[in-house]
Amino acid sequence: MKKHALNLGSFILFFSILIPFALDAQYFGRNKPHYKTFDYKLYETPYFSIYHYLDNKEALDRIGLWSDQWYKMHQKIFRDSFYTKNPIILYNDHADFQQTNAISGEIGVGTGGVTEALRNRVIFPFTMTNQQTWHVLGHELVHAFQYDVVINGDSSSIKNLQNLPLWMVEGLAEYLSLGRVDPFTAMWMRDAVLQGDVPGFKQLENPRYFPYRYGQAFWAFLAGMYGDDVIRPMFVNTAIYGIETASAITLGVTADQLSERFQNALRTYYDPFLGDKKERLIGRELVSAKNGGRINVSPVLSPNGKYIIFLSEKDLFSTDLYLADATSGKIIRKVLSTTKEGHLDDLNYLESSGTWSSDSKQFATIAYKKGVHALIIKDVASGRTKEEIQFKEVPAFANPAWSPDGKSIVFAGLAQGQTDLYEYVLKSKKLKRLTNDIYSEIQPNWSTDGKSIVYATDKLSMDRGRKHGKYTMNLAILSKGADGELASGTTKDLDFFYGANNLNPEHDDDGNIYFLSDKDGFRNMYRYELSDDKVYQMTDFLSGISGITEYSPALTVSRKKDKIVYSYYSKNSFSIYSAGQDRFLNRPVVDVNAIDMAPGTLPMTNLGQKDIVADNLSKVDGYTQLPLPEDAYKLKFQAKPVVNKFKLDYIGGSTGLGVGTGSFGTRTGLAGGVQMLFSDLFGNHQIYSTLALNGDIYDFGGQVTYINSKRKIAWGTTLSHIPFQTGGVSYRLDTLNFSNGQYEVLREDLDILRIFEDQMGVFAQFPLSTTRRFETSLSGNYRSFRLDRYPTFYDPYTYQYIDQGRRERIPLETDVINIGGYLIKRTGFFNTGLAYVGDNSNFGMASPMSGHRYRFEVEKYFSGYNFAAATADYRKYWWKKPVSIAARVMYHGRFGESARGFSPILVGNMGFVHGFYYTQLDRLASENGIGFEQLSGQKLLMGNLEVRLPFTGPERLAVIKSGYLLSELSVFLDGGVAYDQFGQISFSKTGVNDFTFKRFVASTGASLRVNLFGAIIIEPYYAFPLLKGSKGAFGLNLVPGW
Repeated sequence: MKKHALNLGSFILFFSILIPFALDAQYFGRNKPHYKTFDYKLYETPYFSIYHYLDNKEALDRIGLWSDQWYKMHQKIFRDSFYTKNPIILYNDHADFQQTNAISGEIGVGTGGVTEALRNRVIFPFTMTNQQTWHVLGHELVHAFQYDVVINGDSSSIKNLQNLPLWMVEGLAEYLSLGRVDPFTAMWMRDAVLQGDVPGFKQLENPRYFPYRYGQAFWAFLAGMYGDDVIRPMFVNTAIYGIETASAITLGVTADQLSERFQNALRTYYDPFLGDKKERLIGRELVSAKNGGRINVSPVLSPNGKYIIFLSEKDLFSTDLYLADATSGKIIRKVLSTTKEGHLDDLNYLESSGTWSSDSKQFATIAYKKGVHALIIKDVASGRTKEEIQFKEVPAFANPAWSPDGKSIVFAGLAQGQTDLYEYVLKSKKLKRLTNDIYSEIQPNWSTDGKSIVYATDKLSMDRGRKHGKYTMNLAILSKGADGELASGTTKDLDFFYGANNLNPEHDDDGNIYFLSDKDGFRNMYRYELSDDKVYQMTDFLSGISGITEYSPALTVSRKKDKIVYSYYSKNSFSIYSAGQDRFLNRPVVDVNAIDMAPGTLPMTNLGQKDIVADNLSKVDGYTQLPLPEDAYKLKFQAKPVVNKFKLDYIGGSTGLGVGTGSFGTRTGLAGGVQMLFSDLFGNHQIYSTLALNGDIYDFGGQVTYINSKRKIAWGTTLSHIPFQTGGVSYRLDTLNFSNGQYEVLREDLDILRIFEDQMGVFAQFPLSTTRRFETSLSGNYRSFRLDRYPTFYDPYTYQYIDQGRRERIPLETDVINIGGYLIKRTGFFNTGLAYVGDNSNFGMASPMSGHRYRFEVEKYFSGYNFAAATADYRKYWWKKPVSIAARVMYHGRFGESARGFSPILVGNMGFVHGFYYTQLDRLASENGIGFEQLSGQKLLMGNLEVRLPFTGPERLAVIKSGYLLSELSVFLDGGVAYDQFGQISFSKTGVNDFTFKRFVASTGASLRVNLFGAIIIEPYYAFPLLKGSKGAFGLNLVPGW
């Protein structure tokens, strides 16, 4: 019988297990920079441990008081108490919050706060207004109670959280922290009724129905029908049994019946407010989904009235600033995009817009840069950045307003938990503080003569008390003092529509003030005439003038032309409209103190039910939830030293099939293991450990990694023992002794070579921004071997199984094993590397769709192995709706005397050149006379071009709408060569047994990438190798698109 030793065939099947550790590191991906080091202090209240670095005792006391107020209010709903003081990690502003290590993932501009389940840590920043901070804190503390009642429940655990729909979880947090009277959420619900698009429970799983808004409406409906006492049992039962069973056992109705009642309640309540359901918009549509994106917001008219600059996600993957003609709406170009300006982390797009210079030549806006806000001044004509300004004293700011004389810019700044107005003088570069108080002053706007500014503030609400549990905004005017300075000026509060939110004030050329208000429960435009102290209603819309949030700017008025531009919410999108001032209603408001919130209230179908939430919110200013009055209660607050201990955050086990992809190969295996995560309270220090068993006891592996992320340069150490396998099968005739004699048998010997790699290493990462970083590493490694033989015996004539022999250990006579011409040593060695990585790409269904990626890396191996390696990999993606065009150029090379001591690179590896993978090598050998030797080497040069079409997925991106199946079609053209020496490259040679040449190959074809719920991406493809006489063939990749 022919014997097969440790041959090339078995090596091909398992070669990728020998890839060096460095190539298993994160190859691409965005960063989470830590621009600052936070020195946390501990501040305790009766119910919470607040960790902070704030130098404002008054603001800190306020957070402590609010935390305990929310605790007492939520406790009445959940009927639950925390056994220990719950941790709160408080950040001074959103840019600091984005750098938190307590949450490992990225935190976007739109994330107001986070509560994580493992330690129930509540993590959030101060916001630009007191009401937003109050609301975010209340919202996140609802999550803390939700986690506590589920995770520590008698019949539930952390696994039960997966039974809760997102709209139930987030909606409850909104309902308990905002209540039923909420004009902003009501605007969404009115529009849903207006459009005939009121979703049921099944539709709410679709992300197009924002879970916060619709979930809040659901809980308001449910509590309105059954009373707030039903909230806890409905929530807990849903966690335990799912919504179908929970509806039946809690309410006595099916989920479908409850869903139908919810839909009917919305229609019944809002129909009377909608009249004939015909929205009579004023003006001309400038920007909508037809020529922009689904979200087109924060328009700003140029002083000459010719142009607008606005925010839009027109390109789907990012929110950028665009310039458009103010008459036709034609989009001229992008003004600012973080995709192109990679040194900026993001735009402050949520609740801030920008401002034009008085000559309409420059535009100033705000972006995130290196952990603080920056004022970016752009030359509009050229698109060139003229200046980037940051303020040490004011790390966060919004709503810039350029003065009519062009000399200064006023903005709202957040520092040490307090929002005030500031003025920056451009020529002298001097920053002046205009206000200094506990009130939130936002959205300043200059008068035409430059003698005053109007702004929104919560002063009247904070002085007089909240309405429906909320601080609301009034307008105020700051006029210059006798010295011509705003800093010495006087303030006048405009006392109308008290109890409503009055926002986004804008002066016209006559000195009148346009603004937005929800005084009638809708979101309409009004005009205040200073000359006669009268207010006029300008619109009467059924939905509302709005931006992304309630505080987003949505209105702009031209100074020199009779023009008003606004953004309008309808059909789950935001469009921009323009009209002359005389087109609006100009309807006098008779009673400026009359407030009607009925259209801005969420439906309550049974007025006799117990309304704990409304009762709590209505009494919050009386502090009735706390055992003592405010001043006496604050005496219980105290500072304590921080004790920051490691704690086991997570332990879990798993078994299953794993597919892992490194830079130059793919590996699979069936394994079982245990993973553990330890960390300190702030996530600055983490220990990851993994223990795994893959087969026999000799296949036991483990890894322990420590990561220190406290400072700008994150670093860590790792210790690991990792077993890899390769092997071969041989057959021969043998004899076995049985009780009745000796018999001839067919013996099958399975020889398994185990290669053990022990490693101890250190690594570091220095992010320059969210998209660029340096990486470096140094490790010591030791490789050893073990060869075991597993005999199996068969009948030599019928091939019927007879017996299994005992495992035999085979001594290895040498410290060097030759596998397919590659020398694997039993030796110790060291390796070090340095890489520069950039990635601002935006991922689609199964691959990047826009932006770019690059990695430039050098490595050095020494001692037992002695060679160097270099990588240059650049990828570019152009989104040209409805397809993305992707291009890649990549080089990798190993140089030195022992470069062949590591696995060769196959040009047809998964993710490289389609149609040349291991499974196609036999066909290529027979059809084209080339095999593994001609397609592999220590160096790789490759280029790829693809056209990618999102096939199934979200409606706005994919050809076929699907909420579950994410896939993309692609047409590809690949080409490349793997070689050892440049002179080996051939474009035409053939010969499987000719080892003197390396063949350049190319292929074209089509593929379908399918994203299986984020767990794995599969890519069946059909490739045509561009070789004479070659036929097309199917193949399968198990990697994301490059």
